[in-house]
Amino acid sequence: MSADESPDYNRRKELPAEIPQAPGAPAPETAAPEPQGTSQLTGRQRLVQGLWPPRVTRPQLIVALLLFVLGLGLAIQVRSNSDSSALRGARQEDLVRILDELDDRTERLEEEKRRLEEQRTGLENSSDQAEEARKQTVERERQLGILAGTVAAQGPGIQLTIEDTKGAIEADMLLDAIQELRAAGAEAIQINDVRVVADTYLSDAGGGGVRVDGHKVGEPYLFKVIGKPQDLEPALNIPGGVVQTLEKEQATVTVERSEKIVVDALRPAKRPDYARSSSR
Repeated sequence: MSADESPDYNRRKELPAEIPQAPGAPAPETAAPEPQGTSQLTGRQRLVQGLWPPRVTRPQLIVALLLFVLGLGLAIQVRSNSDSSALRGARQEDLVRILDELDDRTERLEEEKRRLEEQRTGLENSSDQAEEARKQTVERERQLGILAGTVAAQGPGIQLTIEDTKGAIEADMLLDAIQELRAAGAEAIQINDVRVVADTYLSDAGGGGVRVDGHKVGEPYLFKVIGKPQDLEPALNIPGGVVQTLEKEQATVTVERSEKIVVDALRPAKRPDYARSSSR
């Protein structure tokens, strides 16, 4: 048997070669195994994995809240601008009339507030509060009687005369005139011989004319109105208002101011069928 074929030589030949290490040297590093399936992910999948689940920080939350508040404020501003777009498209004459009506209503409310404060002061300062309260009660009753049409009234105002020879005037046209006068501060209204109150109704009468609370009135229609003449007359003569509407129907309209208008048509005082005072 030759030296190449000896068993000891064959065993040495099969053993793996090892690199001798110095005593105390660290073990050689080996490559970390790649996670299974990582090499198979596409670019879009890696992007999704990076974005979800989201990692929100405190500064990002503050910025998001500020953006939300800013967007809410812009939405409210846009809505308020759209609500006022109707007034922006109005004519100058209409805007002036609206402002005048607002000023008049504010003035009337201030006058009512001032009057009530004077009544309160009178009650507080009066030595005989019972007598003062009785006087104010009588005055209040008289005022409510004027509004209810149970007592006559007089004062400054206007007289509106409508001549309708063509028979074209209808109930809704007279109702528009009443509403316009009330909006301008009319305190008492009478049409011919009928007192106009809160529950007054108008309807067309057969054969021409108009019925006011069931009473037929014909032309010429005579309105007696107590109120501030400087407010009542312009309210009827505004462009596209009551006077122009009636004149389009070929009616003749006359408005006259007066320092003394007498409204003497009366309405009977009615007792409510169901309503009762809740004060005790």
